[in-house]
Amino acid sequence: MATVAPSWAYTLHLPNDPRAPGIGRGTLRRVLGSYGLEPHTPTAELFAAELLANAQVHTKGAYALRIRYDGGRGRLRVAVWDQSPALPPGFGTEGVAVPSPEAESGRGLHLVRACADDYGGYTLRELGSAHGGKLLWAECRV
Repeated sequence: MATVAPSWAYTLHLPNDPRAPGIGRGTLRRVLGSYGLEPHTPTAELFAAELLANAQVHTKGAYALRIRYDGGRGRLRVAVWDQSPALPPGFGTEGVAVPSPEAESGRGLHLVRACADDYGGYTLRELGSAHGGKLLWAECRV
């Protein structure tokens, strides 16, 4: 009889501070290591690095890293919530903007989409308001 690993999730709340993405990546490495998922760390860390950097650069408030393992589906999901409801190109309904070869930034989310088995994003709403921010996520098979 096959056994399925139990599902789990961790959320790390981070301030808008230039050190926060590094703290998030370190936490991700530690969590994955404690569950024996080291082979998936490079891909998951790429997801976290780019999604956290996006939140740090493009928003003014706090944000959160969420790491979730779905044992039934064998999927590892890395997600970042931030306070801005604006979805970046390629994670919402609009098309993907390709940066010019001379651009010094703008390639991170392209890397996430290229390396992920699945990805997405959605706007969150608080009841009775237009606030709530957004959640961007990327998954890989485990």
